[in-house]
Amino acid sequence: MLRIAGATLLLALVGWPAPPAVAAEPYPQKPIRLVLPFAPGGGTDFLARTLSERLAEALGVSVIVDNRTGAGGTIGTALVAKSPPDGYTLLFTSASYTFNPGLYKDLPFDPVRDFKPVTMFAKEANLLAVHPSLPVSTVKEFVALARKRPGEITYGSGGVGSNIHLSTELLLHMAGIRLTHVPYKGGGPATTAVMTGEVQVMLPGIQPALPFVKSGRLRALAVTTKQRSPALPDLPSVDEGGVRGYDKAAWYGLLAPAAVPDSIVARLHQAAVKVLRNPDVEKRLTAQGAMVVGNTPAEFDAFVRAEIAAWTKLIGRMKL
Repeated sequence: MLRIAGATLLLALVGWPAPPAVAAEPYPQKPIRLVLPFAPGGGTDFLARTLSERLAEALGVSVIVDNRTGAGGTIGTALVAKSPPDGYTLLFTSASYTFNPGLYKDLPFDPVRDFKPVTMFAKEANLLAVHPSLPVSTVKEFVALARKRPGEITYGSGGVGSNIHLSTELLLHMAGIRLTHVPYKGGGPATTAVMTGEVQVMLPGIQPALPFVKSGRLRALAVTTKQRSPALPDLPSVDEGGVRGYDKAAWYGLLAPAAVPDSIVARLHQAAVKVLRNPDVEKRLTAQGAMVVGNTPAEFDAFVRAEIAAWTKLIGRMKL
């Protein structure tokens, strides 16, 4: 027994090679669940399913969209935050991710501490749109009219705390004007309301509003991003129209649980950028009014942190 132990020690001292380490399996090896904290059928769902097909091709495994709705997106988001950090459960979310810290006192997750941003896939400008009866055709005319009639002009949104609601309130704050908010149960009913004249103003997404702009049922004054939209290249931005610094959009991005290894995040980012650089994908997204992004994890992280801080400040001032 002593001789064996001594021999073992001697071999160790003279550098006998140790058994080879077991190599980690390359990621991924099984289907990935892409949790979408919103209902099927909306713009976020459409984009998630469009990109999941291409991600599956780039990664070599199935990417399954799992709609987990409720509580403004917090239910599905919490599910991902508490999932195993192995890269097989990911979050596909939108701008509401940065609203919720200001809207909900007790979130079941921390949007900064509990997640690692991977990339922003795309962003989509909203339109500053009005009913054709409102006697304005530019941002400057709209602001001037609102100042003459404080609180008399109404605007619609998809509900309190929605992207349209908060983006409109930010616009009003920066322009120094006051409108009256009329919330609806979703962006669809709100868009119908502005077309019928029930309300006079709205910031709808380009994709659902574009047919009504082309038919004359809505008048588009500007896009909400500083960058003009490829869907309406001749339409100026709100910033160009005189509300300097205004730059807000609906955005869509991919995040992973915080403890997912950086190597997996890098693999996911590589695949996502490959998908977004595909000419067919870019053409399809552009046709829907979206602008491809594909930024780095660090850039997306900085964006998320800045948005959370800005929206939490605005929501506190609004006392929602």
